[in-house]
Amino acid sequence: MSSVSLGMPAAPQPVLSPRRKTRQIQVGSVGVGSDFPVSVQSMTTTPTTNINATLQQIAELNAAGCDIVRVACPSQDDADALPIIAKKSPIPVIADIHFQPKYVYAAIDAGCAAVRVNPGNIRKFDDQIEGISRAAEAAGVSIRIGVNAGSLDKRLLEKYGKATPEALMESAVWEASLFEEHNFHDFKISVKHNDPVTMVRAYQLLAERGDWPLHLGVTEAGPALQGTVKSATAFGILLGQGIGDTIRVSLSAPPVEEVKVGNQILQSLGLRPRKLEIVSCPSCGRARWTSTSSPTMSPRVSST
Repeated sequence: MSSVSLGMPAAPQPVLSPRRKTRQIQVGSVGVGSDFPVSVQSMTTTPTTNINATLQQIAELNAAGCDIVRVACPSQDDADALPIIAKKSPIPVIADIHFQPKYVYAAIDAGCAAVRVNPGNIRKFDDQIEGISRAAEAAGVSIRIGVNAGSLDKRLLEKYGKATPEALMESAVWEASLFEEHNFHDFKISVKHNDPVTMVRAYQLLAERGDWPLHLGVTEAGPALQGTVKSATAFGILLGQGIGDTIRVSLSAPPVEEVKVGNQILQSLGLRPRKLEIVSCPSCGRARWTSTSSPTMSPRVSST
């Protein structure tokens, strides 16, 4: 039986710039770093304590093409739910920790693939790094150092006046150095801001300072349209420069929509195989419409 060509590209799509060389880490079964494809992440919006609802949403995210999922862990009840979620999830689970360092250890013990820590809002976080490093290394768990403009260290806010790109970068480099002092290197970094220009510059500065894998995100990006435009703008610039190893499109919308947008951004940049793509001409002076017929210039569908 002869095969039918759908016009899919036979060779890798061209990219704007080669990937920046980074360390390689594992988030469960997913490799992160320049030797691996850029991965798409999202975060559940269900209460983590509702295990069935959370696992159902993770299944939907997985079906949409999500590679890694993050779940919130602000309380002991959430921490108690993590072992079942981590075990039954079809994709690696990252526990998102705020405020209480004890939940970092709980997430590691629960079998999560990674833990995201926000140094700006975990009490006395720097004092905990040695213990966290030892526990994570023993369990084979990686860490994301998640610097966020909304919770930047007060000392840096006093130094720079606001969450500037330099302030975000300096916070990230400082925390990275503390982990490295304890010979722990299995971490990636994010420096998120709600302004794409500030966020892009922060990542560019950070990329110049070390070979850490970087997770891209525009925090609090907003509703679907606004958040999509902000994320596509920022990610397009950085990924086009070879900067970025995982991405998360933050939208005030169902998380499946985040995954769809993230995958589309990667496909558009040639960083993920393209699926069915509709290529059409907008209505313009070259297209003549009548009430009973199609325009003289028809849309075409391209399987790319």
